[in-house]
Amino acid sequence: MKREINVKRIGMTLFGVIICAVSVGIFKIAALGVDPFQSFMAGLDALIPIGFGTLYVITNAVLLVFALVFDRHYIGIATFINLFLLGYITQFTYEFLQTVIVNPTIVTRVICLIVGIVIICFGSAFYMTADLGVSTYDAIALIIVNTWKKGKFQYVRIITDVVCVILGCVLFLMSGGGPAQIPTIAGVGTIITAFFMGPLIEFFNVHVARPILGSKKEKT
Repeated sequence: MKREINVKRIGMTLFGVIICAVSVGIFKIAALGVDPFQSFMAGLDALIPIGFGTLYVITNAVLLVFALVFDRHYIGIATFINLFLLGYITQFTYEFLQTVIVNPTIVTRVICLIVGIVIICFGSAFYMTADLGVSTYDAIALIIVNTWKKGKFQYVRIITDVVCVILGCVLFLMSGGGPAQIPTIAGVGTIITAFFMGPLIEFFNVHVARPILGSKKEKT
């Protein structure tokens, strides 16, 4: 069903993207692994000498072309908010936190990881409940499954996530990074975000995002 676009939904989308972007910055401080797509972005960022925010826009613009060519149904306001804001907010958050959390201990990094997971689930709940489009990366799996009729979503998404992690690690090594540093971009945080975020996102969907929107029955 097509969702009505209103100020509340746009506001929730904007809030959700900002919160998710802040969480990625926290994940980077934790250096215990980021979500699969950000693993790819981390490898790309290590290899290409431009600001992360600009690199994020360029990468997602390429993916946007893919989505527009094969099925623009998944593209909406949220797609463009994500494309133009997330990378720059992540870059700002990470650079700011580096001035506050200097040489973090493993305990501090674990705390940052936990905080990052909670925050990204909270932001994702708002982003998903607003339902004004998906990120360009999310659109890839949806197009493969629903447009091309290739496989089931959960399996296709696992494949795309694994490909992102592998590419991220290869790009990181190509940039001169050592194998021992790989867990900083593809580690325990990557596993948690790939497989175990669902229940926490649903908790925030049910208890926070949907009540704010004023809807008891929303697709996730």
